Amino acid sequence: MTSSDQRPGLLDRLAAGPVICAEGYVFELERRGYLQAGPFVPEVVLDHPEQVSALHRDFVHAGSDVVEALTYYAHREKLRAVGKDGLLEDLNRQALALAREVAQDTDTLIAGNICNTNVYDPADVTTQQQTRAMFEEQVGWAAEAGADFVIGETFRYAGEALLALDIIRRAELPAVITLAVGRRAETREGWTIPDACARLAAAGAVVVGLNCIRGPATMLPLLEGIIHAVDVPVAALPVPYRTHPEQPTFQSLREAEAIPLPDGKPFPTALDPFTCNRYEVADFTRSAHDAGVRYLGLCCGAGPHHVRSMAEALGRRPPASRYSEDMSKHAFFGTDPVLSSHNRAYSQHL
Repeated sequence: MTSSDQRPGLLDRLAAGPVICAEGYVFELERRGYLQAGPFVPEVVLDHPEQVSALHRDFVHAGSDVVEALTYYAHREKLRAVGKDGLLEDLNRQALALAREVAQDTDTLIAGNICNTNVYDPADVTTQQQTRAMFEEQVGWAAEAGADFVIGETFRYAGEALLALDIIRRAELPAVITLAVGRRAETREGWTIPDACARLAAAGAVVVGLNCIRGPATMLPLLEGIIHAVDVPVAALPVPYRTHPEQPTFQSLREAEAIPLPDGKPFPTALDPFTCNRYEVADFTRSAHDAGVRYLGLCCGAGPHHVRSMAEALGRRPPASRYSEDMSKHAFFGTDPVLSSHNRAYSQHL
C-alpha cells in the first residue's frame, strides 16, 4: 500500500522489515512542563506547538518510522471533562498538521490516533453510540489530513477496539489496533488476549497487538500467544518500566521505603526509580523481534534515547546513533592511549 506521493506505505515497510513507532508523548511533554499529569489532555498542541514538533523530530532522529499525531486523549469526552470541548476540532487539526509537516520533511509515515474513550460500556448502547461518534470525528479529521494509517490504542475493552476498527475501515484507512492489558491477562469482557487479537485481525486490522500499561518483562510473555493466533503483523509497545509478575503494570508498581507520595503510589509522576535503561529496551526489542513481532515501539515514559536503542537493536543506525556512547574516550574510564594515565589510574577512586 503506497500513498499518493509514492512514499512506501505501512504495509510496504512491514514487508521490508520491522517498523518502529515512537509513542510516549504525554509523559515526555509532562516531564518537560508542557502537559498536566492526571487529565493528560494534550493542550500543548495549541499552547506550545513548537514543543510537539520538536519532539516529533527528536523521535524520528532517534529512529521512529512513524510520526503519530498527538491526538491521544484529544477526544470529546476528555476535553469536556476539563471544560475545553470547544477546542476539539482545532486541537485535532493542529496536531495532525504538525505531524504531517514532520513526516513530509523526514520521509516517514503520518499516523492518526484514537484511543480509549473511558465512556464505552458493553452493557449500555448509548455509550457505544457516543463512542462511535467520538471516533468518527477524529478519524474523519485524520483522513482529511492525509494520514497514512490510523492507530487505535490502549483499549481494555475489545469491543471498543472493534468499534474503533470499524470506523477506521469505513474511512478506507489501514488500522493498527492495540490492546492494553491490566493485571489479569484478558480484556475487560474476559476474552483471552489471543482471541481478542484474532477477532481484530479477522475484522480487518492490518496490525494487532499490545501497548501501554505493561513493561517489557510482563508484556513479552503475552506476545507468543498473539503471534500464533493471527496472520497479520503483531505490535508490541510496552511502557519502559521494570514491571514484574507481582506488579505487572506501571499503575501497580510500588517502591519500598519511598518518601510519602501525593497519592500513595508512584504512578504517574514518581516512576523514575523503575525506569528501564536503554540496554533493557534493546534486550526487549531483540527478544520481541526474535519471537516474531514486526511493529515495535514504546509507550508512556519513553524518551528518544529509548527509541534509538530500539533502532540500534534492530541493526539500524538512525541519525542519533552518531552520538551513541563511546566510553573509550572517557577521561577516567576510557582505554584510548592518548588519555592521561594518571586519570585512568584514578578511576578506581570514583
